[in-house]
Amino acid sequence: MDRMDREILAALQQDGKITLTALAEQVQVSVSACHRRVRELERSGVIRDYRARIDAASVDLGFQAFLFVTMREGGADVLERFEEALRNVAEVIDAQRLFGDPDYLVRVATRDLDTFQHLYDEHLSALPGVLRLSSTLVMKQIVHDRPLPIR
Repeated sequence: MDRMDREILAALQQDGKITLTALAEQVQVSVSACHRRVRELERSGVIRDYRARIDAASVDLGFQAFLFVTMREGGADVLERFEEALRNVAEVIDAQRLFGDPDYLVRVATRDLDTFQHLYDEHLSALPGVLRLSSTLVMKQIVHDRPLPIR
């Protein structure tokens, strides 16, 4: 990956709907060369997908919480079952496995506190292998969905 690819990626992170013509002009390369580079970045998996970023509150999902998950045991089969079950919870919008304690950090989005409590009590606490869940509520987002510092 060279400087031109990085410039293309930086531009696409800022505006995923930019036309190839405008993108080529912005990074100062021909449209055909820009098109080839974008297609190669897509083919190689550097660009995973394109999507709209939705304002959560506008679609009644403005309540967010972080959950810290500690597992009972760390066997591969238990972790695989837990991770698969976690992928199937639609309200989970972000999840990472961590080194140390806790084992996972999970972000969920729901309509309100009551909806979150139901999700927590009925679904999240029943996920395979969970020893302990603790949560903290998001008061205010300061930095959210920031583009990667590619340049």
